[in-house]
Amino acid sequence: MACTGNNATPPGPAEAPGAERIDPLEAAAQAAERGVDARLRRWVPGLDAPFVQAGLAGYSDAAMRIMARRHGCPMCVTEALLDRALLGGGRGFDKADLELIRDNVPGGEEDRPLVGQLIGSDPDEMAVAALKMIEQGARADREYRRLAYGENGGPRATEIGIRSDEAPGRLGAPGAGRASWVNPAVPATSPEGEPLGFASIEVNLACPVKKIQAKARGGHWLAEPEGAIAILRAVRAAVPAGTACSVKLRRAFDDTPEQARNFEVIFEAAYELGYAWATVHARTVAQKYMGPSRWACLRDLVRRHPDRPVLGSGDVWEAGDIFRMLAYTGVSAVSVARGCIGNPWLFRQARAMLAGRAPEPPTVAEQGSVLREHYRLASALVGEGSASRTMRKFGIRFAAHHPRGEQVRQRMIGAASAPQWWSVLDEFYGEEPAGAGAAAGSVGRVAAGG
Repeated sequence: MACTGNNATPPGPAEAPGAERIDPLEAAAQAAERGVDARLRRWVPGLDAPFVQAGLAGYSDAAMRIMARRHGCPMCVTEALLDRALLGGGRGFDKADLELIRDNVPGGEEDRPLVGQLIGSDPDEMAVAALKMIEQGARADREYRRLAYGENGGPRATEIGIRSDEAPGRLGAPGAGRASWVNPAVPATSPEGEPLGFASIEVNLACPVKKIQAKARGGHWLAEPEGAIAILRAVRAAVPAGTACSVKLRRAFDDTPEQARNFEVIFEAAYELGYAWATVHARTVAQKYMGPSRWACLRDLVRRHPDRPVLGSGDVWEAGDIFRMLAYTGVSAVSVARGCIGNPWLFRQARAMLAGRAPEPPTVAEQGSVLREHYRLASALVGEGSASRTMRKFGIRFAAHHPRGEQVRQRMIGAASAPQWWSVLDEFYGEEPAGAGAAAGSVGRVAAGG
């Protein structure tokens, strides 16, 4: 994941003594021989490679996720969805204080399997927001709000239906008492009848952004184990038993022994409550994105808990880093965050390495094709005007792959309309072959409109 903040050091290696001696191709061959951890495949049968795209606030919308999938990423995570915005309905369902929500709900068949990441501060709100995500808003908004907040001072969701000794997915109806239950509604389906729900609901207890911590969300909870566990218990009880719950953590709130113990308490509690896996970012909350992550902490965590599936995150900047992390730490899979912004080829390269081939950089023509494809998908999702503005943050990261990267970056910063974007792309990447745009645009509209 990453809820991105203003303070971040440039890409650099993790703190991992000895990792530099790991041959990425040899590590990839070993990963291919092992296959994907069966404990993960039990919950996500479509997971056929040991890496995923993390949830990145402001970036990992449906357009970015689909581009990652088209280059070999087997599973993606949404941006963090704010519980209160989901429960607000109407405008609240479309816009959280982190980013737009509408691009983060399961859409077309191409955007699956998808993990829905949820962030918040109250067990009742988190539980019912998770239920709404699973049901894709099948009930009226007022019904979800009644479950979360009670009615006329009546009992709230956790007071009537969420108990650690009850089976998951059985959320009580307001005022009905513990003997009466409301089963989750049928999730949304595609025209072909395929379910479009989330493969997992991921609870974000990791985001280090200051405004998130100030509102007692995300990484704040690593310093308050009791509150974190209350949220984890409530969400797991509200989500149907057949749907995985996972949790995103950082290795601790800070480097004090007390916070290290707090992490262990929360980590163990998650699995005891029935969470399928934990994704652990190898920085502390206090670090934000400054300084190196500590892969040695991930390695020690896996060694102490061999029975717990763990996904690792932090300082994965190229395909080879995926396999260095796997070999060095022993994690079940790697969550790729900032390293894949403007670089969907990382997943293609990782697939090549699993097949025993050296990774190859994208040609200039391939870069242009992907940029055009990404722009069309973004336009289909949010409209051409909005896409022209938001694509700048992607464009300047894509530009790093171009031989004239700084010139391309400067031109992309100034692009604010479709004609300006096509002008930049034609100038630096070559004109698009005749007919290619129509085909790509059609695919983009279908994928975005599911």
